[in-house]
Amino acid sequence: MRTKALLIALLIIVAAALPVLAQEGHPLTGSWHGAWTPAGKRTPIMIFMKYDGKNIEGMINPGPQGVPLKTVVLDASKWTVHMEADAKDGSHIVIDGKLDNIGSYNRTLAGTWSQGANKADFKITRD
Repeated sequence: MRTKALLIALLIIVAAALPVLAQEGHPLTGSWHGAWTPAGKRTPIMIFMKYDGKNIEGMINPGPQGVPLKTVVLDASKWTVHMEADAKDGSHIVIDGKLDNIGSYNRTLAGTWSQGANKADFKITRD
């Protein structure tokens, strides 16, 4: 009888934990890949973001030449995102976009990317 009660308790715990595992977390968390097109030239970009419970942190093109995001603001009422960073060449990066396909794992973020004197469209998809 004790084994049966233990098995039932274990099944209840597993059943309660399954919905938690299915949640994706913050809508910006993850790796995002895509491109921006300054002067008509497609330039690949990768942005990694994570939510630490208070702030959204991230990096543009992680690695030795990576650029940390200084500001990331999500307006969930409109699903718009504003990001800022300072590139290695000294130029300031401003990214303004709108999230689309929010319910999809492969949601997209598209808008305008400004870096120095260049301003162009961009689109990235979460992988």
